[in-house]
Amino acid sequence: MTCVMLVIQLVPYRAEEITIPADVTPERVPTHIVDYSEAEQTDEQLSSEISKANVICIVYAVNNKKSIEKVTSHWIPLINDNTDKDSSLPSNCSAKNLKNISELFYYAQKAVLHPTGPLYCPEEKRMKPACIKALTRIFKVSDLDNDGILNDNELNFFQRACFNDPLASQALEDVKNVVRKNVIDGVCDNGLTLKGFLFLHTLFIQRGRHETTWTVLRRFGYDNDLELHQDYLFPLTLKMPPDCTTELNHNAYLFLQSVFDKHDKDRDCALSPEELKDLFDVFPYMPWGLDVNNTVCTNDEGWITYQGYLSQWTLTTYLDVQRCLEYLGYLGYSIISEQESQAAAITVMRDKKIDLQKKQTQRSVFRCNVFGDNGSGKSGFLQAFLGRNLTRQNIISEEHMSYYAISTAYVYGQEKYLMLHEVFPDFDVLSDADQACDIVCLAYDASNPHSFEYCARAFKQYFMDTKTPCMMIAAKSDLQETKQLYALTPLEFCRKHKMPPPQAFTCNTADLHARLRCNRCTFCHLQNFINSELVQTGKAKLYTAILSRHVTQADLKSSTFWLRVSVGATVFAVLGFAMYRVLLKQRGSNANPTFARLVPKSFCAVLPTTMVYGVNPSFQLS
Repeated sequence: MTCVMLVIQLVPYRAEEITIPADVTPERVPTHIVDYSEAEQTDEQLSSEISKANVICIVYAVNNKKSIEKVTSHWIPLINDNTDKDSSLPSNCSAKNLKNISELFYYAQKAVLHPTGPLYCPEEKRMKPACIKALTRIFKVSDLDNDGILNDNELNFFQRACFNDPLASQALEDVKNVVRKNVIDGVCDNGLTLKGFLFLHTLFIQRGRHETTWTVLRRFGYDNDLELHQDYLFPLTLKMPPDCTTELNHNAYLFLQSVFDKHDKDRDCALSPEELKDLFDVFPYMPWGLDVNNTVCTNDEGWITYQGYLSQWTLTTYLDVQRCLEYLGYLGYSIISEQESQAAAITVMRDKKIDLQKKQTQRSVFRCNVFGDNGSGKSGFLQAFLGRNLTRQNIISEEHMSYYAISTAYVYGQEKYLMLHEVFPDFDVLSDADQACDIVCLAYDASNPHSFEYCARAFKQYFMDTKTPCMMIAAKSDLQETKQLYALTPLEFCRKHKMPPPQAFTCNTADLHARLRCNRCTFCHLQNFINSELVQTGKAKLYTAILSRHVTQADLKSSTFWLRVSVGATVFAVLGFAMYRVLLKQRGSNANPTFARLVPKSFCAVLPTTMVYGVNPSFQLS
């Protein structure tokens, strides 16, 4: 006897919640699946689930017309009222035959991790403006030589940075051939133009490869809204202990040097307004105002020089390291320098108190606060440090005036940054920031009998009982000196408090000028030296001495003649090199000798010659 048992299993209205583990999904992301049944749940429960969902799958039966119609008449309007999530293409599936089930959840994940909405407008069949803007910045950051083309080396670097895998030569050619066939001017000089770069990403998106474009965008710091992520701009890995300062390290200066070279198209060691605008084109705003031109060294046209450019970056790092990190993020420091974040560009220096205690320091940035009454000449003192006399200072508008000045100075033969800060005189209580400096300059108007009293009062109130080195500046020394209406003369006051004697200073001189425009490399110094009037005169005299006499055929065959020529050339070369070394030795000095004494002996005592200095190689002769 045969017994046949028929088992009928009813499909439940709603499945239990299921979690797909990360290790079985291509994107390595866990997926939590929540089912909804209209037969068992209310619209309020549905709205609650929609608000928590990252992606929504609408299921309908292809053999049920009513089920199909309900997708457009009910489900899509209901979902659109509760969320702004992207729509996706339909996919044919079968739970019975397990057809496209894995693919369904793969595309569901993909819709969340690599959404189409921020990138592409399917109705207009083109990328959205925000996506174009982000990819344009990425192109400019990746264009290392700023020629408007990504050559093979730049494309390979870009590929490694984003996908950790370089492209083979044939693969590169295949990519460029696709662009050539579809876009005019997409390839130029065998390199990819911005037009071609944008076309490639449009093609990726149109072919459903959103993850390629998103991988690039996220590598360069963008979030799902195509804004640079806060964690990218302000990495949390940088920790700042109290009373410590921040400086750029060697790799950061090398990076900034490459950025300068990239945009200094005319190779004049200065950035014209157009070149500066081009440099900051990858920023969402212009970070440097016209006050920066009065904070650092400029050339005769008022353009920021190479030294001034590095000085401004040094100043930003010292005063506002978070702003510096943000700026480096816009420039793509972590990508180009292959670092985890731009925090790798910063060195946190130890507390100055420890330096004083150990009598050695690794710091290369020192701060000098300049105090003085109104009209005492503080602003002129700062601008003179940058090589500007009174005539040039008079053309600076009040709104573009800077209360900082930074440039290089030499301490025991080592190039350091000296930052001057003008402190407002109308203070009731001096802030900790204005007291926290390496040296104090107290400036008074030597022609004003009431000017010195302010300096004496400020010194006695804030600095007399500290170890901060102080010095007096007798400004406007070109005017008639007047007796100061104070109990002690400035000289007597300095002697009493064991300070150096007052340093006479004036910026009202035609001889005050900036240092060598370029302070960066052997080539630039040699160019300046070779083109100098002294060398040209010497060369002319040497040529005259050799060629003025009648050269016969016998002379040309005479070894004695050629020996004389060789000796003359050798002497000229030796003298030229010696003069060049003298120029290098003096390149850091200012026309006004006051600045050579800005770091007095009392402060230099913490910088012994036996110290191991933190020299920045980017400033050394190449």
